[in-house]
Amino acid sequence: MLWLLDRAAQLTHLKRETPCPEPLTCEAALKTTALAATLLFAHRQTTERTVTAAEQLGRALGVTGTVLPYWGELTVALNGAPISQIVPAKPLGVDMGRVLAVTTVIDQVCHGTLSAEAAQSALESAGRLPPASTPHFTLFAAIGAASLGVIFGTLDATSLLLIATSAAIGALVRRWLSGFSNNPLIQPLCAAFIGGVVAAAAGRLLLSDAATMVGFCPCMVLVPGPHILNGAIDLARTRIALGIARLAYAGVIVLLICAGGLFGFTAVGANLAIAGPSPPVPLVIDVIAAGCAVASFGTFFSMPWRLLAFPIAVGMLAHAARWALISVVGTNAATGALVACTLVSVLATPVVDRLHLPFAAVAFSAVVSLMPGFFLFNAATGLVELVSIGPTAPAALLTSIATNGATAFLIIMAMTFGLILPRMLFERVLPAPA
Repeated sequence: MLWLLDRAAQLTHLKRETPCPEPLTCEAALKTTALAATLLFAHRQTTERTVTAAEQLGRALGVTGTVLPYWGELTVALNGAPISQIVPAKPLGVDMGRVLAVTTVIDQVCHGTLSAEAAQSALESAGRLPPASTPHFTLFAAIGAASLGVIFGTLDATSLLLIATSAAIGALVRRWLSGFSNNPLIQPLCAAFIGGVVAAAAGRLLLSDAATMVGFCPCMVLVPGPHILNGAIDLARTRIALGIARLAYAGVIVLLICAGGLFGFTAVGANLAIAGPSPPVPLVIDVIAAGCAVASFGTFFSMPWRLLAFPIAVGMLAHAARWALISVVGTNAATGALVACTLVSVLATPVVDRLHLPFAAVAFSAVVSLMPGFFLFNAATGLVELVSIGPTAPAALLTSIATNGATAFLIIMAMTFGLILPRMLFERVLPAPA
């Protein structure tokens, strides 16, 4: 009995001497929350998920705050207290590895497996994760461009080799430029210029009968699909200013891609012609090419290798559904994109919620190969031809420009609705898993 009393006294004394970690101050919690929001926002997590995750982290750290996203900055303010922080943040990059790492840190803090004191350093480590290596980035740029060529009906080996070579050179140049320039607009301009030069040279040397596709496909890899879709989603959630800013940024990139490709053709002394309708591709070839394209875009987004299998499978299934609708049922490209994106959203939403994965990493990489780069570039080519011909331009040229432009717009709208509507319905009907 005396031994038990003595042991209890020892434990009581030890408990008194053991320091208990003090909760973070409001300023420290605000700084950690702002860092998490900045990393998510800058690396292309959806705006809604960025705001929700940052506010959840703030509550776990003992503060209740509000995150207000704008183009170029984030404002994080504590409710009921005159404390706020404005941090610079531009959503220019796409790095799903960092998004996943930041999301993992937030989940650990919310579940109590990571202390509040360690959250700041863990977030800083997540923000320093390296992107995909240059060899991987170059290889998958070549694979992605060639896969898009197959999807749009280019099946001869010479043309596909030219497409892959052009995209690989462009990827190397983009990585080289990123080493000494922080301007995100120079890279797509120069890569598109290389694509135009290679395509024009192939046409003049009679190396390929599909010189237009040789020029288009490396440029289609550069189309900022995630930024276009994220901007449209922000508009759908009534974040009007941010949505318009995202779409304006994406529009400038598309404009520079078109200009770079046209400059490349002009530098070699060739004229870029409007590409005709793509011939039908067999189902098996289309689905395999779609899987390769999804893997390529996942690599561009620095997605961890262990996560690629699911978006590849979902993307291949979505392309199969799109192929059946277009080739068998006879629907148009916009309807096919709507059904494919809806299928991807329905399949991906419960999985990413259950596994705490970023929705953009899975869903966008599975459908970004459906972005209407082919139609955008055809419309741009037609506009250049219209200007060069002048008032005597044939009516068929005007019809082609209008058709390609309208098709591109409808596909973007269809993809946006297909992705966001099931996602919003799941969020409203089903509670988020713990």
